[in-house]
This record gives sequence, structure tokens and C-alpha cells, in this order.
Amino acid sequence: MPKLGWRWLLALSSVPTSILLLFYKVTPESPRYLCLKGRTTEAVSILEKIARINGRELPSGILVSDNHIELYEIGNPSEDTNLLSEGKNDVEPPEGGVSDLGGVSSILMLLSPKLARSTLLLWAVFFGNAFSYYGLVLLTSELNSGHSKCVPHHLDKGKSPDVSYKEVFIASFAELPGLLLSAVVVDKLGRKLSMSIMFFLCCIFLFPLMIHLPGGLTTSLLFGARICITVTFTVVYIYAPEIYPTSVRTTGVGTASSVGRIGGMICPLVAVGLVHGCHQLLVVLLFVMVALLSGVCVMFFPLETMGQDLRDSLPSQNQTNST
Repeated sequence: MPKLGWRWLLALSSVPTSILLLFYKVTPESPRYLCLKGRTTEAVSILEKIARINGRELPSGILVSDNHIELYEIGNPSEDTNLLSEGKNDVEPPEGGVSDLGGVSSILMLLSPKLARSTLLLWAVFFGNAFSYYGLVLLTSELNSGHSKCVPHHLDKGKSPDVSYKEVFIASFAELPGLLLSAVVVDKLGRKLSMSIMFFLCCIFLFPLMIHLPGGLTTSLLFGARICITVTFTVVYIYAPEIYPTSVRTTGVGTASSVGRIGGMICPLVAVGLVHGCHQLLVVLLFVMVALLSGVCVMFFPLETMGQDLRDSLPSQNQTNST
């Protein structure tokens, strides 16, 4: 960064991501999705490939999706009765079923009575997560630069503050323990509890930053806050697909992620603009409030999905009430 500038940093950082394009052609489609579309022959082919890779054999029989069985009131089959055969067994998706939803219809289903609460809370959490995450990234550089001690704007004009890249690197390294911690807590504490705890801990780490602190202490607090927000960001991407049925899963996660990007676009105006305007207390307080409200929203999610199977369709009213 000091030698080549931000353009080269951005270009070089994008190289590893571009390698993922090589995996596009070899990535299989979801058998669950193919079943809902009635393309069971393709689903069987993918399942056979998975079985070969894992050194297993598929049971004999016919592959039938849960959604198709429910429509004919046969009841939900057990794991042993979803059997497979090599023959042609494509099943036409039911007319008017959820498998042929258009884009607008999928969005409307996200806001249907059975999903509206989960959807709106998920949007709030994604927004708060992205706002806090990218805000902390920007605060890391801002609070470790010449702006960590506020100077009048007219005296600072035209000067480029020196950034302590060592302190920025240390705080940024919090991503690694954050990812490792998320892998531990997500199945130990559950999705909801792990996210809410980490949001509240993030508030505790951020609170002292309302005033100017020594560089080492500032870096330590940012390190802790970034661990917490990395955990919540990771866990919410695990949780989001689990609360939606297959028919609207990608739409639900994609829409929530888009709402999060709005938070990511807004946060630079806060993290940079307010710090430059000598409002460190205000900007940190704002991040504390966003993280706190996000943690509260997590507590109101209607479902804890740890240990539960993914759903192919919306639950019935009785299932919703029992949940």
C-alpha cells in the first residue's frame, strides 16, 4: 500500500478470487433443487456421482421429492423410503407449485405471513452486520492514522495522515481467529445464541473507543471487536439458508445479502466522514447502537435451526404453531 497505492492493492487482492471461476463448470447442481423442479433423473445422476466419490452405493428404488408426496397426501417418507432407481423417473412439478415461482412471486413469498418475521429480522441483521463489519475495517485505518487525534479540518487540509500499517495489520489479523471461533460456536451454542453473544461483545469492545486511547489499546479493542463481527458475519450466512425452504432459499439469502450491501455502502460516510469531522464519540456510539440492535433482532428470530433438516416447502400452520 505505501509503495504501490490502493489501486495495485485492490487489483492484487482480486486475483485469488478470480481463481474461483475455474470451479464454476465442475460445481454440481443441488439434487434437492432438481427434485423440486421435477428433474429427478439429473438429481439421481448427481447423487450417484456423490456416492462414487464417497465409496458408497445408492439404495434401489425411485427418487421422489417430499413436496410431490405431500401433494398426494401420502405423507412424508422416511430417509429409508426416498429410494432411487436408474430408470427414467422424472416427475412433473405440480401446477401452480412453489417450484415455478417467478422472481417477483419469490419476493412476495418472503414477505408472506409464514416468512415475513424471519425475513424482516434477517434484513435488519444483514444490514447491521455489513454496516458494523465494513465500518470496523474503515475505523481500523482511521483510528490508526493522523485522525486518531482530531485536528481542525482547516489545519489538516492538504495533508495525508500517516497510517500505522503495523497496527492495521494486527487488527485485520482478527479475521482468522474470528473464522475459527465461528466454526466452534455455531454448533456448540447454536446459531441464534452465538450471533447475539458476539454482537453484544462487539459493543463492549467498541464502547471505550468513544474517547481517544493509546495506539496499543485501540488496536487491542479493534482486534476484539473484529473477531466478534467476523463470527456474526460468518454465522448469519450459515443461518440464512436454513430458515428458508428450498423454493425460495436462494432468493431469500440473495435479497438479505443485498440489504446488507446497502449497509456496507452507507458506513463509509459515517466511519470516514464523522471521524474526519472530529466526531469520534458519535461515530463509535452509532456502531455500538447498530451492533446492539442487531443482537436484539437475532434474539427475536422464530427458529433455531441447529440440528434441523433443511425444508423443501413452507411448514403447515400446525407445524408453525408448534415451532
